[in-house]
Amino acid sequence: MSSTPRCEDAGGAWSAVRVAAFRPGAWSAVRVAAFVPALMRGRLRHRATPSVQSPTTTTDRPPGPATVPSVLVAVCAVLGLLVGSFLNVVIARVPAGESVVRPRSRCPRCGAPIAARDNIPVVSWLLLRGRARCCGMPISPRYPAVELVTAASFALVAAWSTGAFGAGAGDPSAAATSGPLVPAAWAGSLWPLPAFEFLAAVSVALVAVDLEHLRLPFWRVVPAWWVGGVLLTGAALLMGHPDAAVRMVLGGVAYWGLYRLLYAVSRGRLGYGDVRLAGLLGGYLAWVSWGTLVLGAYLATFVGGVAFVGLLLARRAGFKTELPYGPPMIIGAWLGLFWGQQLADAYVGRFT
Repeated sequence: MSSTPRCEDAGGAWSAVRVAAFRPGAWSAVRVAAFVPALMRGRLRHRATPSVQSPTTTTDRPPGPATVPSVLVAVCAVLGLLVGSFLNVVIARVPAGESVVRPRSRCPRCGAPIAARDNIPVVSWLLLRGRARCCGMPISPRYPAVELVTAASFALVAAWSTGAFGAGAGDPSAAATSGPLVPAAWAGSLWPLPAFEFLAAVSVALVAVDLEHLRLPFWRVVPAWWVGGVLLTGAALLMGHPDAAVRMVLGGVAYWGLYRLLYAVSRGRLGYGDVRLAGLLGGYLAWVSWGTLVLGAYLATFVGGVAFVGLLLARRAGFKTELPYGPPMIIGAWLGLFWGQQLADAYVGRFT
């Protein structure tokens, strides 16, 4: 009686496939179904038994969101590089009131069109040593930084969606429902992933614009309401939780109303772009849960306060210095998304 060798990595998995391929009946539907999901996980743990399958084989367990985390994270990282390249155009043109579609990318100094080979994210900047090919103008390191940050953000959201950081990472049945940094509200589904990748892209663009120009353009924030709302509503309906879509609308209006009140009493010290941003972030936070919305709002204030105190101590700002508040709001919202539901549940559990 022979058995398939046990392998613990991807390379060993391919060896096991080659060995099994030449055995009688190796490519039956059952054997292929057993090998493919294991290869997609990057590891193979299989022991053949004589003519009887174990009742707990891979074929008995449907693939969950943690089945292919490495592939999903890698794909999202590459997508993030491409999106980051487009965000550089948005960051440069939207505050100036220019179109992001036409004309094509060009050199800011001499106006020469930028060739496709010089538009490869990060790589082109490194090969050109940070200078334009046409006239030698220095290219700001902001361009590769935005691309890398967007790629990292997309990869992080993808890893978060698969439960890669959870206590049950590697176990599809547990990774999506327990542990820190696990989107429990997603209920093991990847339908919300496009909505949160979109929020990651918007976050990078808005942080860069607010830090550079101290304002959040109307045409960058308000359209994100509708795109994010459509994506979140679609995810809620596909998951069978229409109440999340209703909560999203109510939470967005509530958070917007809070900042609209703060704008009125601040006498212009708070920008109206922050009020619009509150509507976007409030919808995302409330889509997860009311506790996440409350914690995200609190963390925005906390992060802003810590940043302001740090700048005061470093003598980089004074009490009358105009500072961007969009970045603390965005950072607080993401911290709330990552940890808000777990912390809120833990807090409520102390009194029940």
